[in-house]
Amino acid sequence: MRVVAAGWQRLEGLALFGAGLVAYAHMDAGWILFAVLFLVPDVSFAAYLAGPRFGALVYNLAHSLIGPLLLGGVGLAASIPSATSVALIWLVHIGLDRALGYGLKSPEAFGVTHLGLIGRAQSRS
Repeated sequence: MRVVAAGWQRLEGLALFGAGLVAYAHMDAGWILFAVLFLVPDVSFAAYLAGPRFGALVYNLAHSLIGPLLLGGVGLAASIPSATSVALIWLVHIGLDRALGYGLKSPEAFGVTHLGLIGRAQSRS
């Protein structure tokens, strides 16, 4: 059952990726901004230098849907297109990560995610 759920969540990630790209294209915010900001959430990897527990916390904060949904909601409610654009880029990043199987991290190790094992953790199982 876990494999089916992970597969479904990867499909949801793909849908989020596609819908976010379409919405961003309609924002007419420019693809240079998109290219510059797309990988910014992955800077959270650096938190793993302080250990797996702290690394997982920071990574999960940067890769949870809560942040971009709140930012996008504020952007829409307050008519701040730049906030909405950044939120969409963030959502597209998360969607692609989830579609590729990179889920939220466990404090055990980077390779242990809510979508299953990745990287070296996968090859050890």
